Amino acid sequence: MLDSAMQFLCEADRLKSVTRANVLMDLSRPENSAEHSWHVALQAMVMGASDRAIAMILLHDLVEIDVGDQPIHLGHDRDALQRAEAAAARRIFGLAPQSEALIALWHEFEAGQSPDAAMAKRMDHTQPVLQVLMADDPLPDHVRIVRDNLTTGRAARLSSEWPAFMQAALGLMDGVALPDDDLSRRMRFLAEADRLKSVIRASLLIDNSRRENSAEHSWHLALYALILAGQAPLGVNVGRVIRMLLIHDLVEIDVGDVPLHSAGGQAHGAAEVKQAEAAAARRIFGLLPDRQSRELLDLWTEFEDAATPDAIFAKALDRCQPAVQNVMGGGVGWAEYSVTRQQVTERVGRQVERGAPALWGWLDARLARFFA
Repeated sequence: MLDSAMQFLCEADRLKSVTRANVLMDLSRPENSAEHSWHVALQAMVMGASDRAIAMILLHDLVEIDVGDQPIHLGHDRDALQRAEAAAARRIFGLAPQSEALIALWHEFEAGQSPDAAMAKRMDHTQPVLQVLMADDPLPDHVRIVRDNLTTGRAARLSSEWPAFMQAALGLMDGVALPDDDLSRRMRFLAEADRLKSVIRASLLIDNSRRENSAEHSWHLALYALILAGQAPLGVNVGRVIRMLLIHDLVEIDVGDVPLHSAGGQAHGAAEVKQAEAAAARRIFGLLPDRQSRELLDLWTEFEDAATPDAIFAKALDRCQPAVQNVMGGGVGWAEYSVTRQQVTERVGRQVERGAPALWGWLDARLARFFA
């Protein structure tokens, strides 16, 4: 079962190479579908979505590994696209041990009829709108696409489904500043979160084509939690673990990535780094409405302390995913830091074994072959 789960999770890594029509808020490059999925899931989290809706969002774009992004402003053969996406869903989710459940969840999202699916769709359709309109200098063509989408396109339904968001979006297009209300504070937080897509990590994608960024890493970890839920010890709330993992690296917007195998005064876990991360957490989560700010800061602190069952399992996944990336990618990232098997065992193995013993057994067997 672990073999098939990990095969699926490694295949999912390819979503990080699917380019979308949207661009990051700083206009530096196109967004990819993995970091988009993370941003939509984060938006759903702060807008009050259920764990089930968030799970749908984590999965919703995986079919793009086979069919690519389908920009809303371009024409499509709807029937042909639906057939292609359904075939992609069968192939990709068919790799996972819980394939039938995942395919059913994906179809539920596509239909958009259940309350959870309707919420997930709403988040998926509004994240690109927010991304365009909250940019410092939005691209005129993208603003035009958003205006058409809000007035006559699929987002026009927001007038009745989410009138507060529609009013804010139309106001932004007309140059009206956001008020200081709860929705606006959440929107500002989500705009700030877009910067995580530009934080580059030491780990590479499995195909070694480039370094991973912290937003797509966070999506991949949340997907790990969803797929490896059966590895969690009794008492672990996997939905809560997913929420931890969606926010766990937001402090890197201020602090940057601190590689696990780095050394010196800026090494992973150094007191100076921990202080900087705590200050970053206060600043970033402080953008949210007061109650939600405290809740997410507490959740982030719980992850960092790694003392509760939920946090211990989340930490295990956070240690495991980069090691899997390295093993499957030929260890290019480890070679840069001259990493030994003993170091992986000490820095990765102890955390993974503590939170998911069988997962460490699976990984350790592959480490033995790799370092041999």
